[in-house]
Amino acid sequence: MIRSYVFNQGKLVGQDLDIDSLKLVLHDKGLQVWVDMEAPTDAETKSILEDVFSYHPLAIEDCLTLSDRPKVDEYEDYLFLVIHAVDCTKGAQEFRTTELDIFMGKDYLVTFHRDPLRSITATIDRVMKNAPALARAPDRLTHTILDQLFDYYQPVLDELSAGIAELEEEMFTTKPSTEILAAVVRTKKQVTKLLQIVAPQREVIARFGRGEFKFVRAHLVPYYRDLFDALARITGRAEGYRESLNTSLDVHLNLQQMQVNQIIKVLTVLATLSLPIVVVTTYYGMNFHLPEYNLSAPLAILWVFGISGACTFTLFLWLKRKGWL
Repeated sequence: MIRSYVFNQGKLVGQDLDIDSLKLVLHDKGLQVWVDMEAPTDAETKSILEDVFSYHPLAIEDCLTLSDRPKVDEYEDYLFLVIHAVDCTKGAQEFRTTELDIFMGKDYLVTFHRDPLRSITATIDRVMKNAPALARAPDRLTHTILDQLFDYYQPVLDELSAGIAELEEEMFTTKPSTEILAAVVRTKKQVTKLLQIVAPQREVIARFGRGEFKFVRAHLVPYYRDLFDALARITGRAEGYRESLNTSLDVHLNLQQMQVNQIIKVLTVLATLSLPIVVVTTYYGMNFHLPEYNLSAPLAILWVFGISGACTFTLFLWLKRKGWL
């Protein structure tokens, strides 16, 4: 799906133009153009990226190839930016990432994404309601899209926070189990994945905040620095979650070890309490006829069990007194 918007001094003057009209508009220096490409066909991709804008083949290749790493490349007439949006359905065990590719020129903006993005939808809604505030230049429009995109990191962070709190509660209210351990490890992997996305994006946005690119006007540089601060806060929260999960993992392993130690303790006590009967029966063997005491077999059995029981009971009282039971 190809959506296009044409602005003149920030006012929306055209929408959803055909290819030929787009080519004409691009040659009008007084107009600003935004083309959004959502899950385009191969023919649409070729017509926009190659025929209309004539982007560098390497930029087109990077746009069409999914990448896990954000980046920004500066060409003579435009910037090429790769950024990632995240989304998390409530209760889902994993969050989704969607790549957003941005071509930002002096008088135009092209956005390319394979899945619907809430940040793009929200920006379009804002443009339709108040275009002069957002669409006077591509750098302003790009900032608005990125600002919306980073705002939608918040629900993912909230979902991770809720999941970690639930895991910690289960850890102390139920016995340690492989299910809890698996949930902790899975959540930790999600936090690590989020950090792997956000950390490189901080470096990318930091370049905008330092005013390295000629396509970003000087008075908008502080706004991009604000985006960097937002990513720094996201990174800080994610790193805090990772530390919390590391602590939870250590606690869980310690609880498991305590459980194992308790089982070993019980087994050791049982083995100790059975020691007297083992010693007595080993001494007398299987012969319950005790001629030295003139005892027949039935009385010999009672004699052996009596001695064993007395020794076991004495040993039990001694262990109890020592506080080992």
